[in-house]
Amino acid sequence: MIATIYIILGIVLLVVGADFLVKGASNLAAMARVSPLVIGLTVVAFGTSAPELSVSLHSALNNQADLALGNVVGSNICNVLLILGVSAMVAPLMVAQQLLRLDIPIMIGVSGLVFFFGIDGSLGVSDGIILFLGGVVYTLFLVYQSRRETNPEVQSEYAQEYGPKQFAWNKLGIDLLAVVGGLVLLVVGSQLLVNGAISIAEALGISSLIIGLTVVAVGTSLPEFATSVMASIRGERDIAVGNVVGSNIFNILVVLGASSALSPDGIAIAPSLMTFDIPVMIAVAIICFPICFHNNLISRWKGLLLLAYYVAYTLYLVLATTQHDSTVMFGSTFKFVIVPLTILGLAALMLRSHFKTSKSKS
Repeated sequence: MIATIYIILGIVLLVVGADFLVKGASNLAAMARVSPLVIGLTVVAFGTSAPELSVSLHSALNNQADLALGNVVGSNICNVLLILGVSAMVAPLMVAQQLLRLDIPIMIGVSGLVFFFGIDGSLGVSDGIILFLGGVVYTLFLVYQSRRETNPEVQSEYAQEYGPKQFAWNKLGIDLLAVVGGLVLLVVGSQLLVNGAISIAEALGISSLIIGLTVVAVGTSLPEFATSVMASIRGERDIAVGNVVGSNIFNILVVLGASSALSPDGIAIAPSLMTFDIPVMIAVAIICFPICFHNNLISRWKGLLLLAYYVAYTLYLVLATTQHDSTVMFGSTFKFVIVPLTILGLAALMLRSHFKTSKSKS
């Protein structure tokens, strides 16, 4: 009972803390004249990923490597399948060209990098440093690119979404206070959530990895869920999609990188992660490209498809936890039949859309 209260209270504090952090940081970034897409990819994405960072760091530093890694992998899968799926079902999402040219390929690349680094069975300190430095370079590049943005459509969208932002000391103080207060709530919330999740896992005899992939992953993804769905309702297309893609990149490069670099012995990777969950994370990142490329639109039927995948993935975790006889067959079918067929089908739609566009131009 107490563990359940810890989890609920922890999730509430994480959501409230992330909301304070996002609002304060977004206002500061807007004052600095950063474009809406980059705010979605960096400030909003990083802010809504702060729960994952605080939970994974706390877990890694307290010898709960399974929880730290499961949280990141589970959150990335949840972000694309559940959050992007529901957001698209609320309202079809237009996809910015920068996401297709740069950010989604980077998300696919860094997802594969986790598998490559994990071949030896762990993410060492050096692996973590490489990932973290990659996050720093990626962020600096986005800010640099944003400051040089001259596209009139982007400038018009910026003016429409944010309007003129005037520097004021009193507003600066409020925004900085929101950022600091949000960080404090995140730290306290992560401690409560991790302690509660560990207690429940031990009481039920469930591995902390499964808890990390499900309860903790969904709990720490609630800020992304709220941000993307509200952005979808308001028609803020760049923030809705950019938040998900940016959060996934941030989760791998900064959250996993910092957790691995600061953990004394690195983070050990369970065999089940290497054979199923990390490949699913990579496949989900790959699926994201044709879904976004086709007509530059994530339509409602695509959102439903993503949501159906999340239900199937969660069902597999339930079967694996209960050690059901059909677990292996279901997992193999999901990984080697359903996912490849979906990628091929979406790739065919993508090529058809490309040829149709080329023909209309000629």
